[in-house]
Amino acid sequence: MILDVWVLAWAALLLLLLGLIWAAYRRAPQLELGREVPPAGFVGRDVSCRIHIKLSSRLPLRYVIEDAPPLTIIADRQWRWAGWLWQSGEAELSGSLHLNARGEYHWPATTLRWADPFGLFWRSTRLSFGTRMEVYPGIHGLALPDLLRPLLSEGALSRTLGLDDPLSLRGARPYSPGDPPSRIHWRLSARTGELTVRELERTASSRLLVFVDTRGDDVFLESAVRLSASLISEALKSELPISLSTPQGATPPGRTPLALQAALSKLATLQAQPAETALPDLSEQAAGSNVIMLTQHAPSDVLTAALRARTRAKRVVIVVMPEGFYLEPGESPRRQWVGLSSTVRDLERRAGVLADAGVLVYVLRGNQSVLRLA
Repeated sequence: MILDVWVLAWAALLLLLLGLIWAAYRRAPQLELGREVPPAGFVGRDVSCRIHIKLSSRLPLRYVIEDAPPLTIIADRQWRWAGWLWQSGEAELSGSLHLNARGEYHWPATTLRWADPFGLFWRSTRLSFGTRMEVYPGIHGLALPDLLRPLLSEGALSRTLGLDDPLSLRGARPYSPGDPPSRIHWRLSARTGELTVRELERTASSRLLVFVDTRGDDVFLESAVRLSASLISEALKSELPISLSTPQGATPPGRTPLALQAALSKLATLQAQPAETALPDLSEQAAGSNVIMLTQHAPSDVLTAALRARTRAKRVVIVVMPEGFYLEPGESPRRQWVGLSSTVRDLERRAGVLADAGVLVYVLRGNQSVLRLA
């Protein structure tokens, strides 16, 4: 009888102790987390990341902290902390993130798990620490054909801005490391015995407006987004003002980093639109500009928009990227099983008349690489 009383007493004491432990650790410890990541990056590249945490608790405890990036951002390590804590502690991890797909990403919530020192009762919560990151589309090199090169070389002569004008000669100066071999004045160098380069005037162009017709499939849209980013990058290398336009609006024109960021941000979040989406009137946006329009199916309203833009623009080029025809960088030639759509063939038949009106038509045929554009 006495033994039963002692057993019941110890059981009651044990239950009371467990209850106190359960109640004492119901409150989550205080977690502070900071992420040092760049606000933006390009697809296919790695960026550095550093995460610092500070955990505080009024009681000793065991903890596990897991902080995973968005699914399309691949970390080179597992962002996880675990161990014992007495009052407070800090930790830091550094690594890199591989940017796998374009878009705007918000870091998901951090998972915090904690328990008493004996590990009897585990609890968890999810905490949000706001981190936003944009992933811009990748940029590839471009081989500029004669058909589209004039878009980046029209305008008046200038000494500082624009492209070199090979027909003009401002003077000569001694060769400096980094000067292109094509600029060497061989005849003058031979006469003076000192390597000399030609100084050319520059041709200042108007701004470049790239319009993306988003009414296409996802494969076309990804290619058009990469090509648009490459066109914009190529134009900025020549210090030309740029702007990006879509059926949803246009970015402010400029040759500054802010103008580039605005265009890339728009490309990062661009989504395919239904076929019934109406195209905007580009005449205001295209005023004084050279316009490149990227489209997949080239319906009649694309031609209408191009002709309206031509009323204010210096020149307009319609670049058609039919489904299954063009090659992305790194792709091998493949057999073509289908022909061009009727709308694209109709646009090609009108190409001669349109060229006289200042609207050029450029269709990727067969297994032509997208690198040949721009």
